[in-house]
Amino acid sequence: MSDKIINDQGLVVRHDLVALVEHWAIALSGLLLLVTGVFELPMANRYYITSLPGLSWSGDFIKSMYIHYAAAVVFIAAAVFHLLYHGIRGEGGMVPRRGDLKESLVVMRSFFGKGKEPPFHKYLPEQRLAYGGMVFIIAMLILSGLVKTYKNLYAPDMFLTLVLWATWIHNVFFMLFVLAFAAHIGAILLRPNRPMTRGIFTGTVRLDYARRRHPLWIQEMEPESEPLDEVKTAPGSGDMAEKAEIREETEEAPPPAPVVISEKFPRRSNN
Repeated sequence: MSDKIINDQGLVVRHDLVALVEHWAIALSGLLLLVTGVFELPMANRYYITSLPGLSWSGDFIKSMYIHYAAAVVFIAAAVFHLLYHGIRGEGGMVPRRGDLKESLVVMRSFFGKGKEPPFHKYLPEQRLAYGGMVFIIAMLILSGLVKTYKNLYAPDMFLTLVLWATWIHNVFFMLFVLAFAAHIGAILLRPNRPMTRGIFTGTVRLDYARRRHPLWIQEMEPESEPLDEVKTAPGSGDMAEKAEIREETEEAPPPAPVVISEKFPRRSNN
């Protein structure tokens, strides 16, 4: 992981270059898939999109389909690379965990002044839930899209029921993708989340923000203080204790008490 604190700049590296390229490759290709998918319905001619500068091609089904396929190649490649790269490196911070739903409700309530927001690691619980949902949506789009593409390019006489199922699944999850994309943008616009916008473009967030909202994440990156071997005493107290100990060791023991011989029975004289 490339997470690190840049104290002299007051920043924290949240995403490295690889993560930024992945994010924008999926985001931009996904947006292009969304637009060209709408053009294939067709809607460009109906709503005069073809009259807009640079979009005269949008009314051509074949051109829209080829652009859709090209965007799909980038989309699938970026998604597969993301899973393999971070999976091999063991970076599962975005994977949903038990209790994320309950904790997300606490966070949302705190947005409206009801309760206090708990401390977080690198990712918020709602981010992990959104990630899990988006992974499922993208997986269904890719699988259903591959069936439709195979039918268009290689098997025009494919079993009709399979094609219908693939088409419905693709359309349903296309709408879910639009809603998830809108929710993602809306979440960033919320006031508590706005400082994270910087990380989308530069990969870094402010250190003061991270300390306040992601203290558990910062704690993982900061070196732990070395444990103290001895309990510190007040200045001079150690010397006094040492002197007292030496005095006790060198101090002579008191002389033994004199032995008193009883005179109750006097000695007899030999004379």
